[in-house]
Amino acid sequence: MRSRRGRAKEGPSRREILTGGLLLASTLGCKQLDEALLAPLRMPEPATGPFAAPEGAAIDPVRHVLNRLTFGPRPEDYARVRALGHESATAVRAFVDEQLHPERIDDTPGERAVRRLETLRQPAGELFEYQPRLLLDELTRGTLLRAVYSRRQLYEVMVGFWSDHFNVDSSKGDCKWLKAAEDRDVIRRHAMGRFPDLLRASALSPAMLWYLDGRRNRKRAADEVPNENYARELLELHTLGVHGGYTQRDVMEVARCLTGWTVRSEERFGKGRVEFRRHWHDDGPKVVLGRRIPAGGGEQDLDRVLDIVALHPSTASHLATKLCRRFISDEPATATVAEVAETFSGSRGDVRATLRAVFESEAFAASAGSRFKRPFRFLVSALRATGARTDGGRKLRDYLLGMGHAPFQYPTPDGYPDEPSPWHGTLLWRWSLASALAGGRIAGTRIDLDRLRRDLGGGHGFRSHLLGRQPAPEEDAADGTPEVELALLLASPAFQRF
Repeated sequence: MRSRRGRAKEGPSRREILTGGLLLASTLGCKQLDEALLAPLRMPEPATGPFAAPEGAAIDPVRHVLNRLTFGPRPEDYARVRALGHESATAVRAFVDEQLHPERIDDTPGERAVRRLETLRQPAGELFEYQPRLLLDELTRGTLLRAVYSRRQLYEVMVGFWSDHFNVDSSKGDCKWLKAAEDRDVIRRHAMGRFPDLLRASALSPAMLWYLDGRRNRKRAADEVPNENYARELLELHTLGVHGGYTQRDVMEVARCLTGWTVRSEERFGKGRVEFRRHWHDDGPKVVLGRRIPAGGGEQDLDRVLDIVALHPSTASHLATKLCRRFISDEPATATVAEVAETFSGSRGDVRATLRAVFESEAFAASAGSRFKRPFRFLVSALRATGARTDGGRKLRDYLLGMGHAPFQYPTPDGYPDEPSPWHGTLLWRWSLASALAGGRIAGTRIDLDRLRRDLGGGHGFRSHLLGRQPAPEEDAADGTPEVELALLLASPAFQRF
């Protein structure tokens, strides 16, 4: 149960339990009643297998695609994906096809993991009834749990990608209440759809209008200057990129096009609702990137601007570069970026088609083990690799805070960096996390280490699973308890890369 005005209660009251139990008992038997009451509270059960570990000296194609399209393989994933085809190439293609269509995947584990987080389902207006701390806690916890448990792994990876691309710091103004709705209604709704639809949803998101001051962008008099904050980031970060060929004049013309949009804030009713106020809009003619926008367009000026920038060649190149960086390498080859950008343009911004071009590139196949894990990926991959059962509690989230990678808390519009250098300073935190996880010292999180080793065929298979390849002789000659060995493997250089 949640207290709408404050923090979470420890659980339902005795009266609520009795009332709910009596209502259910009238239609269910005792066994069914137990299942109905307890199902939402259970963490997903451990997998039953079959299990297998990689057998090659290097990261093979199956392990590579698992590393990149997911937050890290669970103990049962390698065997499952390998069984999708007689040849590894066939299995890889089948897995890519599966993950590109998350709507076809039964995600009972992911849905069950977040069932108790009621704020994730509330309409935007209702969120103002909750304390901001509770909203951030549940949003962060839900993001973590979905990354750990969801079978729609590529979808969750792309939710993280777009959350960085359209970054909104949840601490600013009404973003404290509105970010939870934006995560659901903008990022999650359009993460695997069409970029123009995602861009428009972001532009009219109450949280984005708050974060980049679009709600204050108005021109009510001849001497009033429009607010250019969102217009600049729209061009520099969300679409064309910093070298995309726009000028300061284009920024101001875009700002003029977007005048008049605001979010209800002080009103008692309809708080958080986006509105267009015509008397705040500059309705004169504009020119954006050489394209003329005639006078009198009103609220349609926004769509005309988005039509110009959403599928612009510079936008295609900018997004292709970011996707290649996320899924291939820190410095993707120009030719690969060009191929992916061509697919983006030819598909009219279809995210699935663009991702497929990334995954089918020769550069993707050749990039195994080359990327450094950001802290969020490191933490989640450790939980997934060990088959950990977790409630995503405070202790885990404190590790993300300590490593500087807590979701929705990056202050500037460019989002958390993808390059490795800003994250090299988190290595001591990673060792601390690995040690605490292996030693069972994280409240709400537990690992059945004996079962994990048994499922993977003993120590050698256990090490192969964690490293993603056959261990070298020195890695296979572990000295110490299973807990110490697990901590060393999770903190090893090989586990820091994917």
